[in-house]
Amino acid sequence: MNRLLKKFTFSPEIVDVIENCKGIYIPTTKQELHEMVFGTGRSGKYDVVYDVPGRGEVVEATVVRAKNGVVVNYVEDYMRRRDPDCMRIGDDKPTDKPRFADVYGFPFADMKKQTLEWLKGQELIFMPFNSGGNIYGYGSMLICPRNAAFFAFAMANLQGFVSAEETEGYKPRAIVYVAPPFRHTHFNGKQVVVHNRLDDCHEVFSYNLYPGPSAKKGVYSVLLDIGEQEDWVTAHASAARLTTQYDNELVIMHEGASGGGKSEMLQDIARTEDGRVLLSVNTVTGEPTILNLGRTARIEPVCDDMATCYPKLQTGSGKLTLVDGEDGWFLRMDGVTHYGCDPVYERICTQPSEPLCFFNIQGVVGATSLIWEHTLDSNGKPCPNPRAIVPREMVPHIVTEPVEVDIRSFGTRMPPSTRDNPNYGIMGMLHFIPPALAWMWRLVAPRGFKNPSIVGGGELKSEGVGSYWPFATGKRVKQANLLLKQIIDNPNTRYVLIPNQHIGVYRVGFAAEWLSREWLSRHNGHVKRDKVTPARCPLLGYAMLEMTIEGQSIRSKFLRTETQDRMGEDGYDAGAKILTDFFAKELDKFYTDELDPLGKEIIDCFRKGGTIEDYCKLTPMHF
Repeated sequence: MNRLLKKFTFSPEIVDVIENCKGIYIPTTKQELHEMVFGTGRSGKYDVVYDVPGRGEVVEATVVRAKNGVVVNYVEDYMRRRDPDCMRIGDDKPTDKPRFADVYGFPFADMKKQTLEWLKGQELIFMPFNSGGNIYGYGSMLICPRNAAFFAFAMANLQGFVSAEETEGYKPRAIVYVAPPFRHTHFNGKQVVVHNRLDDCHEVFSYNLYPGPSAKKGVYSVLLDIGEQEDWVTAHASAARLTTQYDNELVIMHEGASGGGKSEMLQDIARTEDGRVLLSVNTVTGEPTILNLGRTARIEPVCDDMATCYPKLQTGSGKLTLVDGEDGWFLRMDGVTHYGCDPVYERICTQPSEPLCFFNIQGVVGATSLIWEHTLDSNGKPCPNPRAIVPREMVPHIVTEPVEVDIRSFGTRMPPSTRDNPNYGIMGMLHFIPPALAWMWRLVAPRGFKNPSIVGGGELKSEGVGSYWPFATGKRVKQANLLLKQIIDNPNTRYVLIPNQHIGVYRVGFAAEWLSREWLSRHNGHVKRDKVTPARCPLLGYAMLEMTIEGQSIRSKFLRTETQDRMGEDGYDAGAKILTDFFAKELDKFYTDELDPLGKEIIDCFRKGGTIEDYCKLTPMHF
């Protein structure tokens, strides 16, 4: 056995693979791993090919050595984005997700045996990494074919490279296996990722080469599984530390379904050419609302997708403490369509301090790949999922230490809503809510209007508990209980709701989020009790009576949508019914014997038509 592998403790079946495969490569530096990506050739272009029984050689991806990194493009359009229906559970532990045996009609043990036999016939990369980041994460291992070294390179950038030379060794808490040909021989060409939860190890079997469902979200699943066992949560959130020009500091954690504004919470306020801020455009009249805004709060990013809330980090202050669960960010570049769209990431990706990894972006050997030149799908249109993996150390002003959260916001995409065309887009610009309502919003996690990550229109659907449910392997009620415990254990963290896209008749994009963030930072996250009033819809907690930014009053129609002429109370109430009916349907899934008694009380309060005061009695609110 390779001397470096002797540092680690493996199961007998993995030892069997090690002793019988065609060769093992253990990269000890990222540069060494980078060179492995292109095989032994000198052309700078490498096809990732597998011999598939009954089909012959199949090219899965083409890898190009660009001046600024590794550029990966998949042959099939389908492989250029994550299939949301790819998770299967291979074990017999409790789960609400599809089990492998139920879907495919045979036990996963047979599939695992075939997978390990196939791996014996390959040259393999064994690469240690940490699930959850290099500082606080869990020692893990990647096992993949050497000709898929780009996958290992992507994993190293996402989760943090660990040199086997420098580690003391460990028994892996998680193992990711990569075996691409099986998607053709067993799964009709579909992406399939099987989670096999052993008592002491979480195994992830990736039967495809797009890293989204395995190297990215598969590791998220590992952290959620560990959290279920250890009673903590990896939240689906971005977070930032804000510092105003008066040196006030505020940490805001923004949650929500995809499209809910997590990435945007880390962005500066977009401005017009003359430096002002476009708050809204009336969708009926086309009339704009523009504000003058001077210097805004400095943004120091903490995380952009996975917030690990380890128990050992909690300080007892009554505020939730978190750190980033990743060592690199899997950034989607679909919004970068030309030079100048995003100067920060354009600079990072064009002239990085070390080679990066790009997906679904055009690549030419020896040339600089540009993040606004997206690969064309077979229909001639740009791929909607161009990606770049950016190590967090390259992000300007990045925060490396744990932070205590002052405000947890929840973002939802809202449709245009009027009296004539009522919909659920009734949320005002900023709502303050008690912990009970904060918990319910996280159970329901609305995807909202025209979500960019799903096909279809603006109907209201749930992303699932915590908005991370697509990646969880266990029981939804267990996650609901963990979220409730987390909220109750941290009474000094406060909660708000923030809409994006529309406020009633007004199209706002993400301007409402940016301005609410600025207002919160200038007020240390607090609001005076006499500045709010119970929202007409109890699910929205307290609406603001007034909001002023740099002497400019935000009109009441942006704060309480029932005051809009084109909505009125009747249009508002029709939209509130849509929202309330949706909550009723989704909350029913959680009302089981396993639900925390307080959780049952909160849902009972909702079912009885409880007021905001009733929710506050269950979970007191701090203004």
